[in-house]
Amino acid sequence: MSTSTRRKFIGTAAILSAATAVSALPVQNPLKNMEQKYPVVHHVFFWLKNPGSAADRDKLIAGVKTLSKIETVHELRVGVVASTEKREVVDNSWAVSELIFFKDLEGQATYQNHPIHLEFIKNCSHLWEKVIVYDAVEA
Repeated sequence: MSTSTRRKFIGTAAILSAATAVSALPVQNPLKNMEQKYPVVHHVFFWLKNPGSAADRDKLIAGVKTLSKIETVHELRVGVVASTEKREVVDNSWAVSELIFFKDLEGQATYQNHPIHLEFIKNCSHLWEKVIVYDAVEA
């Protein structure tokens, strides 16, 4: 075996050994960790009074983002409708969503009555026509 071929063989063997070792490590699922830490989920969907208004949508998004300052909110995600495949089971009639994770039901109750949440409602409720809330706990 030539020196060049031997080096390639040793290099390839080292890479395969490292890949095998890495693949044997347990895979950490970050969503599983979030489920364990924050098992209470509060998902809200908003329909705008003026659905074609980007300004109203942006005001609502900015308002929702203020909710992250509430101490019992451990994770906040704000979304808009994705351009995914149109299917009968997909509802894309809403404009903005908020997804909040809480450690417990007491934290969710604190959020509901928190001055920042009440201020958000006061400042932004004129923007929406309809709101639907889905609260869930980890099963």
